[in-house]
Amino acid sequence: MKKLMVELDGQWVLSHREDEILPIAAIESELKALGVFECDESSLTSLCILFDENKIGAEEAKSKIESVFLSKYPREELQGILSVRIEDREESSEDPELKRTDESSERVPSAQKGDALQKINALVGAAEFRSLAKEISDIAAEIKRTGTYEVFFNQCYLFSIGEGRGLTTYLTLLAQLIGELGLCKMSADPVREEKLSPFREEMEPFEDAMRALGKGDKKSVKLLCIDISEWMDKTDNRYFKQFLRIVEKHSEEFIVVFRVPFVDKDILAEIRFSLNDLLNVRALSFPPFNRNEIKEFAEHELDRLKFSLTKTAWDCFFERISEEKGDGKFYGINTIKKVVKELVYCKQLQNARAKKTDTVIGKNEAKYICSGVDDPKLSGFEMLSKLVGSESIKKRIEEIVAQIDLSLRDSSMERPCIHMRFVGNPGTGKTTVARIIGKILKEKGVLRIGNFYEYAGRDLCGRYVGETAPKTASICRDAYGSVLFIDEAYSLYRGDDNSRDYGREALDTLIAEMENHRNDFVVIMAGYTDDMDKLMEGNMGLASRMPYTIEFPNFTREQLYEIFESMVKGRFKSDKQLLAAAHAYFNALPDEIIQAKEFSNARFVRNLFERTWAKAAMRCQLNGRQNIVLTKDDFEHASADKEFAFKAIKKTRIGF
Repeated sequence: MKKLMVELDGQWVLSHREDEILPIAAIESELKALGVFECDESSLTSLCILFDENKIGAEEAKSKIESVFLSKYPREELQGILSVRIEDREESSEDPELKRTDESSERVPSAQKGDALQKINALVGAAEFRSLAKEISDIAAEIKRTGTYEVFFNQCYLFSIGEGRGLTTYLTLLAQLIGELGLCKMSADPVREEKLSPFREEMEPFEDAMRALGKGDKKSVKLLCIDISEWMDKTDNRYFKQFLRIVEKHSEEFIVVFRVPFVDKDILAEIRFSLNDLLNVRALSFPPFNRNEIKEFAEHELDRLKFSLTKTAWDCFFERISEEKGDGKFYGINTIKKVVKELVYCKQLQNARAKKTDTVIGKNEAKYICSGVDDPKLSGFEMLSKLVGSESIKKRIEEIVAQIDLSLRDSSMERPCIHMRFVGNPGTGKTTVARIIGKILKEKGVLRIGNFYEYAGRDLCGRYVGETAPKTASICRDAYGSVLFIDEAYSLYRGDDNSRDYGREALDTLIAEMENHRNDFVVIMAGYTDDMDKLMEGNMGLASRMPYTIEFPNFTREQLYEIFESMVKGRFKSDKQLLAAAHAYFNALPDEIIQAKEFSNARFVRNLFERTWAKAAMRCQLNGRQNIVLTKDDFEHASADKEFAFKAIKKTRIGF
């Protein structure tokens, strides 16, 4: 078999856009009627034709094709715009199915045609994207048959997708699918991503995107993704409309995807409506992964690495995921891959040390990836009892749990709302107790899962209009069956009606979630007493849904010393003088310090302990010693540092 490549000038093809049938489609129909040609692949500007050299000579075939063109279009019009060249059709003696998809591609088996669609269908989540891929696959043959490529190129897309949700992967697969279906010849580097800068008088916010559009090529199409997040609430701005007109002019050179964060459906509809003034836009949402999707993706990664997790080890995996989400910087797919690789590394390390080769990761191996692993031998209340200064807190929690437990056992009683407020200064144990409460409520059957998700108040807020509500809802959804701990919750309420502050929107969403799922997760808000009172006063709906308040008093001097002592004895050997020096230090802390609102209590103690440890480590390193023993000198050097060297504040009398 021989191959004829027919290529037309893109500008000339566009000049015939009003024709009933576009040039390539018209010629393809005529050539099929001759009975000696097989039309293999086509696009808007090119056509691959196969013929048997035993039936028709190469030059005769070329002449027939040119004659067909001349029968449809004037010779003078075709000057310089038509190229017909003969090529050998490359085949392999090992596999006659091998063929070239285009002149610049590597040889691939024909069985791989449609590979992009298979990959898309195998994606975790992304239901709307899979539906789009099927739609494009279904319509491709009809577009090619009728030659109405401009209909396809008139379509733009609006992706509502968060960070770490796989945007580049989706873009790459979309470009690959379009190329495989023969809707156009894609560029060798088919995807480009740009972001519109915020509007400022002194700069051109569209500069990078405009530069990308200026490098378009009708013979080699790119998929251009433009992040318009900074312009979500300015899509009616005249500068933005001018930019959209330029995008429209380059529709034959680029398949354009606009990107915004994952936002509320109503906001997405408004953005799409505004873009639709000039472009035909299809909107797709990519929700954050839910728990099942995270597990499914992790299973795929583990399977790829030829490892697996036991049922109990998955608890550690999700504990690690909740830690990753707790700082508000969860990067979806990339974070899941990172945690999976951590698991595999820990397993391989233990295999190497124990001279084993098994690939099933159990809980004992998985627990090493978690920063704080509970002692499985201790119940929640036993863990609570071990905390320094927890007597009053333990009593209050026992009362709360007893009430909840009674309501569960007596069906005639209404189950109380179990959301709570923790009030007190920093470092008084609020986070630790919240984690233990999750364990207690899991043991009592109140919570299904009992995991712990920790966020700061402002982590619930988005950066753009419409981003906050779905972000808050996603955080709550992660915590179903578990504890959602919100530190500095008062930061969500500014005490005014500032419409540009997304804290109020986050609170409204949170209150709805707390009511709709009141029996399936526990929200614990924490912060300073005064600030939390202000938050509750400004949100009566919130106050009524958080009936339980637990107060965390500052630690006494003796309790601060006990915490320090437990840290030392739990980690290192020490000389006798160290603890005596520490006891004297804490007893001498002035009232102005330990009663101050900013005093960080146990956090202050931990920082002092770690500073003492650092001093000892440096001393031992300089002396060439491997084992660290904490000494009185180490403590005194640490406590002499600026942030720990407190002295009693003297009051000066005013007068003469």
